[in-house]
Amino acid sequence: MRRKRVGWLVGMLMAALAWGPLQAQTVYRVVDEAGNVTFTDDAESGGSEVALKPLQGGSASTSNTPSEASPGAPFMPYDRFVIDRPASAATLPEAPFPVEVEVLPALRADHQIRLLVDGSLSQSALRSEAFWVPRLAPGRHRLQAELLDAQKRVRHRTPELEVRVAPGG
Repeated sequence: MRRKRVGWLVGMLMAALAWGPLQAQTVYRVVDEAGNVTFTDDAESGGSEVALKPLQGGSASTSNTPSEASPGAPFMPYDRFVIDRPASAATLPEAPFPVEVEVLPALRADHQIRLLVDGSLSQSALRSEAFWVPRLAPGRHRLQAELLDAQKRVRHRTPELEVRVAPGG
């Protein structure tokens, strides 16, 4: 009987020792050139540190409904990164038009934004939240902005926004 108690005590002690490092481990969020997000414990991966909230006890609610606001939370230090203008599904004249990106808090001095139209680069990376799109052919077009860090790596993308260009504008 004494041997069982010692074995149980050793097992609990081992579990407690293993649990401590798991609680204190740092997690990094990495976004590759294609916009794929991965999480790692490798500090040299070039990722940004993720602040994890402790798990709460009790039953967890689950939801299969994806967030409609964005394809994922923007990387720190930004809370919001979206195309603000033009509005989604807007009909635009067949002429150059402005695109405005909302970045909160303000864009850092070492970060830039570039604009994609129909998946192709339309505007090189700038330290600006406003862009001009040249005249587009009539039809539907997809707009998306990419946020680049100081090393020119894509750190986040806005959700794609579709607009329609009307002929003869």
